[in-house]
Amino acid sequence: MSRKRGNNEGSIYRRKNGTWAAQYTVWTAEGRKRRSVSGKTRAEVSRKLTEAMANRDGGLVYDAGKLTVGEYLDRWLAESVKGTVKETTYANYAYITRKHVFPALGRVKLKSLTPAHVRGFYGEKARTGLSAATVKKMHVVLRKALSQAVSDGLIPRNAADGVKPPRVSAPGEEIKPLDSEECAAFLEAARGERLEALYVLAVHCGLREGELLALRWEDADLEAPKPALLVQRTLTRGEDGRGWVVGASTKSGKGRRVRLTRRAVTVLKDHRKRQLKSECAWPDSGPIRASSSRMRPAPCSTHQTCVTAPSNASRRAPASGKTCASTTSSTPAPRCF
Repeated sequence: MSRKRGNNEGSIYRRKNGTWAAQYTVWTAEGRKRRSVSGKTRAEVSRKLTEAMANRDGGLVYDAGKLTVGEYLDRWLAESVKGTVKETTYANYAYITRKHVFPALGRVKLKSLTPAHVRGFYGEKARTGLSAATVKKMHVVLRKALSQAVSDGLIPRNAADGVKPPRVSAPGEEIKPLDSEECAAFLEAARGERLEALYVLAVHCGLREGELLALRWEDADLEAPKPALLVQRTLTRGEDGRGWVVGASTKSGKGRRVRLTRRAVTVLKDHRKRQLKSECAWPDSGPIRASSSRMRPAPCSTHQTCVTAPSNASRRAPASGKTCASTTSSTPAPRCF
């Protein structure tokens, strides 16, 4: 027969299997709820109950309820991310969560998510052949989301905090860019091709692919004594990987000025002439890249061009700045660049 509970102990009672348990009341956004703690001895349960009631009285009540990771991430994207970051950043977060995190962890209850779940998720993604850098992006997004859940009092700890994503660069791994002779051979092979302007700007100016595809004619000052490009936008895939989003290329939104070489000026002028003669013609404020749809990049890739590239063209072309622009990227490029 169970002993009568003591003062300030709540509803402590003995179960039929010999263990002890206690119940106490909390108030949540959904109303009044009963919570339970259990243990092998009455003293253990009394200690747990005292701690739980102290947390309740101090506002430390974690109430994720039946909320799943997928449901929470949807809410996090809509309420905590959208409108607080650049549109391109939001699109990237949404793509990562819905493309990768949802299928693997979306059905797990938020309160039940453990470091083991997260570690297994990273390992699974690495085994599918995704790069360590891509998996690390998933880690960054998941950790941010779970950190917000902790701040909101939904969970007591962040399951991603104690998990290390794969290393981005393995020891000894390095980029092997094309040397100047190889670049010259590649660009000579690309001379007169549809994507010649893309290749020349990538090699001579060191622009990222998204920056190349977001350039507009108003960004190009070709007649100045020192011709230059104002790089202030970038093109990235939209939410859920559908469509495209143009956003600022830097956090400040001010952009940067990049000097143009004589070859770059020449190919841009030639490219503009071809545009004006074709169905891809845009006004002077239009994009340098253009597609016949005038809405989005067409589904072709830079590696699908008929250019006969050097045998080692799969390596990266050296850029004038710190970045290296890939000459064989599989990201869709506009049909009329």
